[in-house]
Amino acid sequence: MTAVMTPPLGTAGPHRSGGVWSAAATRFRSDRVGMASLVIVVAFLLLVLAAGAGLVARDWQVERGVPDAPPTFMGPAAKTASTAIAGPSGPNVDISSIDPLAPRYQAWAEAARKYRTTATVKALTLPFGADRLGRDVLAKATKGAEVSILVGVSAALLATLIGTVLGAVAGFFGGRAGDLLEWVYNVFTAVPGILLIFAFAAVFGRGIGSVVLILGLSGWTGIYRLMRAEFIKHAVRDYVRSAEAIGASTGSRIFRHILPNVSHVVLVQLSIYVVGFIKAEVILSYLGLGVGVDQVSWGTMLAEAQSELIVGHWWQLAAATLSMAVFVTAFSLMTDALRDALDPKLRGLE
Repeated sequence: MTAVMTPPLGTAGPHRSGGVWSAAATRFRSDRVGMASLVIVVAFLLLVLAAGAGLVARDWQVERGVPDAPPTFMGPAAKTASTAIAGPSGPNVDISSIDPLAPRYQAWAEAARKYRTTATVKALTLPFGADRLGRDVLAKATKGAEVSILVGVSAALLATLIGTVLGAVAGFFGGRAGDLLEWVYNVFTAVPGILLIFAFAAVFGRGIGSVVLILGLSGWTGIYRLMRAEFIKHAVRDYVRSAEAIGASTGSRIFRHILPNVSHVVLVQLSIYVVGFIKAEVILSYLGLGVGVDQVSWGTMLAEAQSELIVGHWWQLAAATLSMAVFVTAFSLMTDALRDALDPKLRGLE
């Protein structure tokens, strides 16, 4: 009878690695810049969810201030002198016989009084100012974040998914499947990017979903080329051949062995796509091919700000630019930290 050896009390058993993903998570948590960027990105995503649920910026279309009201730190807008409508004579003089409009003077004066009373309800200054229609710029930037981030992230995920899957198939299997995908890739890259976007825009029309499809279907070629090369390189390496020798399935070799080792490339491209697609949404909205006219995004705000800059009203441009810069910078730093955590070249340094 064979005795079972158990480790003495107080001693640890054999160490078992937590795997690639848990090790990457540990490295990422040790990156302070990456964690701070993650907090900012999560805050923006929560803001997007709150705006989509109507908890914030629900009334962004309401005219809360006077047109072009400046930000709070600049003080209230300059008050303009108002002229009341009054009759040409005193209250005890009857001029109806010589002035046919005399009976209307009183009604006009009452209408002017009501207008002045209503106008005083609108704020002369707002935290981030107002646009040319009197809408709160802060509420517009918050609602615009929902549209721009949704478009940028969704389109980037779609393009990354398409490019990664097609690149994995072309690089791992090769043969006729690889030749067919190479032909599709060459067709897409042969057409100028802006013309391809216009062609998709003519098919799908305007709207958030249309912009996501336009950018996703026209932007997958870059990551496809990279992933095809990575899968060709990794498919013949020893660790993949060893997995095949012990009976690992094709899906296991692709998703459990190769994909974790090339995930840093995916994250880099995803970061580039998010930044690029947010900028592309700005261009499409400026050209009238982006979101609908009843919606707001950072792109539509930048388009509106052009006419306001002529008269020195810069706050709408500053709000949209600052919001975009903070999110894009935080997202780029977060994905850089994730790439470093997943980079197989850095695993041997531990």
